Amino acid sequence: MYHSKKLQLVFKKNLLTSKARSYCETTQLAKIGKILIANRGEIACRISRTAKRLGIKTVAVYSDVDRNAMHVDLADEAYCIGPAQSSQSYLRQDKIISVAKRAKCQAIHPGYGFLSENVEFAELCQKENIIFIGPPANAIRDMGIKNKSKEIMAKAGVPVIPGYHGDDQSNETLLSEAKKIGYPLMIKAIRGGGGKGMRIVLNENEFLNALESARTESQKAFGDSAVLLERYVDKPRHVEVQIFADKHGNAVYLFERDCSIQRRHQKVIEEAPAPGISQELRLELGETAVRAAKAVGYIGAGTVEFIMDRTNHKFHFMEMNTRLQVEHPVTEVITGLDLVEWQLKVAAGGVLPLKQEKIHLRGHAFEARIYAETPRNNFLPGAGNLFYLRTPETSETVRVETGVKQNDDVLVHYDPMIAKLVVWGSDRNEALRILRSKLCEYNVTGLDTNIEFIKDLCLHPDFQNGEVHTGFIAENSKKLFPDLRVPNETLIQGAMALILYEEMNALKHSTFLLTIRIWK
Repeated sequence: MYHSKKLQLVFKKNLLTSKARSYCETTQLAKIGKILIANRGEIACRISRTAKRLGIKTVAVYSDVDRNAMHVDLADEAYCIGPAQSSQSYLRQDKIISVAKRAKCQAIHPGYGFLSENVEFAELCQKENIIFIGPPANAIRDMGIKNKSKEIMAKAGVPVIPGYHGDDQSNETLLSEAKKIGYPLMIKAIRGGGGKGMRIVLNENEFLNALESARTESQKAFGDSAVLLERYVDKPRHVEVQIFADKHGNAVYLFERDCSIQRRHQKVIEEAPAPGISQELRLELGETAVRAAKAVGYIGAGTVEFIMDRTNHKFHFMEMNTRLQVEHPVTEVITGLDLVEWQLKVAAGGVLPLKQEKIHLRGHAFEARIYAETPRNNFLPGAGNLFYLRTPETSETVRVETGVKQNDDVLVHYDPMIAKLVVWGSDRNEALRILRSKLCEYNVTGLDTNIEFIKDLCLHPDFQNGEVHTGFIAENSKKLFPDLRVPNETLIQGAMALILYEEMNALKHSTFLLTIRIWK
């Protein structure tokens, strides 16, 4: 295990500082004594652990297939809310509210995904006098519709990529506006995320087909076919800023994360702080993100995402995620703070525990998302039994965020994430060395994973130098996916092992039958 004494001491100092700063006085949490966690998997487990540390009781909800899940075991109480399909369980607002009232919960934490950015659910919680641990419904609504959010940001002086965000969705208008913007350009669904309803158009001949495809996908995913157009930035960086705001007008930023390493517009590795960012640019990013949050009257944890030109570092507002992000642990380990604790305190009406000048950045952190998927088959998601699972040892510098254990099933109904491996180092090089080392400690049998792919990614010289962008994986596919050539010796050894295994099973079967005959 690789740890320098200096690294351990600095990380311990972060944790001690966090504990010293923790403002968990009873009066500030008097409103919240029990919460319902309206989610599953690793985020439900992560929320439960912080709540328990603060003396808050937790209630889990689960579908039929999650009856024995880790998040159920960790909670003080648990209730079944329906079949495996999320539309019949984790997305059933009526069932979740019913359980919250039955269990006498004062608040609901939605985690991320599912109902976390659902305006109707936030409003329903308010109607039922249950605290929604998230932003106000109006902020979710305004930031959830991309054309509306860009309009608000432009008025607030936040830089926005030139484009068309209008209500006229006719083919003629969109084609005309596309000519004004110029090619290449992006067609984006005004709702949702995750790369759905998004198309890159290189020239006018491709436009109408791409438009129809984006509309169809958007309608299917979000129930809305409306799109916006914006200038396409070739191979940009995806840099986002963690912000926090309370009900008393205070807002701070907790520095930036780089989430440029993506496949299918979805993140694979995140790191904080972003490599190659000057202190002046870091300050500008943070202050811009706070301005964006204040423009919508934001409360709680949120992330302001920017597209950044990788050559001149000019950045533009992309969208705001009105929830806790999957990658929030990298921010936690470079600041020594617990963002779920902050969420609970702000939801209870407390003030932010720290002013901006008291929030300090220390070291560097990476998060690798461990998925059940096949990278060589276009990252096709998988499902199956975790027949054997060995994870890296956790320590002051290593976190493993997971919601599964050995012999659990990765289910086809939900996201195929197995775990998040989070590491911290005194600088980027040290953190990257630890990440590579800990990836080698993973051992998963039963289904394909992306672990070997991430290990190869970490060895790429451009990634090691922090030269990242959203097209990195596609651009370097030949190096990341070299031809697989299995030596003849290995093939022969494998064939012999298979023959011996079959003969051993046959011998066991024969011995068993002989034993039965003798016994008779």
